[in-house]
Amino acid sequence: MTKSELLELITNGENSKVEFKRDDLRPEQLAKEVVALINFNGGRILLGVDDDGTITGIQQRTNLEQWVMDTVFGRYVHPVFIPSYEEVQIDDQYRVAVITVSQGTTKPYVLRHNGREDIYIRLGSTSRVATREQQARLFEIGGMLHAELLPVSGSSLRDLSLERLRHYLTSIVGDKAIPSTDETWGDRLCDLGFMTERENDTPVCTMAGLVLFGYKPRTLMRHAGIRWMAFKGDEKAYDALDDQVLDGPLIAHWIEQSGNRREIVEKGLIELIIDSMRPFVSEESGKVDESMRRERHWYYPLEVLREALLNALAHRDWTRSEEIEVVSYVNRLEILSPGALQNSMTIQKMIAGQRSRRNSIIVDVLKDYGYVDSRGMGVRNKIIPLLQEHNGTEPDFIATDDHLKLIMHRAPKQIEINSQFTLDDSLGD
Repeated sequence: MTKSELLELITNGENSKVEFKRDDLRPEQLAKEVVALINFNGGRILLGVDDDGTITGIQQRTNLEQWVMDTVFGRYVHPVFIPSYEEVQIDDQYRVAVITVSQGTTKPYVLRHNGREDIYIRLGSTSRVATREQQARLFEIGGMLHAELLPVSGSSLRDLSLERLRHYLTSIVGDKAIPSTDETWGDRLCDLGFMTERENDTPVCTMAGLVLFGYKPRTLMRHAGIRWMAFKGDEKAYDALDDQVLDGPLIAHWIEQSGNRREIVEKGLIELIIDSMRPFVSEESGKVDESMRRERHWYYPLEVLREALLNALAHRDWTRSEEIEVVSYVNRLEILSPGALQNSMTIQKMIAGQRSRRNSIIVDVLKDYGYVDSRGMGVRNKIIPLLQEHNGTEPDFIATDDHLKLIMHRAPKQIEINSQFTLDDSLGD
């Protein structure tokens, strides 16, 4: 780092990725800031700079680099992390040490001190102890926790659709014999990750099992399901055209037909949300075709809608207590999926075709039923090109620490701000 680059950092002040410290701090104080930055997106700590930006320089430690590497990172930061260390000479009197850390790959990182392991995160320009929910997300990001396998308190085999599970075991998994008792059902579903065992008690459903095959997942998981809203303008208003929370198993109830055909006898959540959206994201043509039916025109390709909704359902963060939210406006459709992007995934990498699983069991079952393909590149191969082909628009992706939002735009010629929805419009086909 050059002197001018360092002075620019100091001039800009502390922020979520830059921390100022004097060099007379205790090792656990420095380790706290280090851990918070590594658990966030990385950053720099400047030693020899006061909180107000005054340059005090390295004064107290002649062996500062060795102290940082061997004492702070060697004893107080866990797991092992190797930073970048350099010293920049400001003038004949002052020099500043710059410790640079990247985002950690084996989160959560902890401060080990006084027989404790404390987890810190970065919030703005401060480092704070992570809450229980924040710790759960860090454990999940680090691969030490799989939220979809967590037990759902109060659940039991009675909360799962055995009809759907029978079809899954016989037609998808290929089991020759179906469990005949609650005990054998519990054993089989625990093996699949749909239930989990409890010591000296009957098994309970996992989040994955309840979401995929539960009759009413929201009864026990209030953040399951989808919040659907439609508005006639370009922003949320008190008088919504439609506002409901959809609940049900993600997997439809299928039956096998002759000729290797499969038929839905009871819809799943993806079919229910498409049905609810239909009157607000499509319209009937004024002409009648040869079969005496009116052709339906979709503002967004139906395949894109399915792909976007399935992505939100398959990859949402189950440590978050929010619902998936789908909102239709006169000029766009927004789909919000709770949770930040996994690990070092970015919107650019996602568009390029990189894949990062969060809920492997849920994704695998969706693949088994053909809801999603095995390539996992729906954003690159479906959503973007099909929207461009359909109405000449490109989707927007907005990623925050709390959610991933997809915005799909209607073509300008389709937008009629003063359009009215009648009762017949609401009923659809």
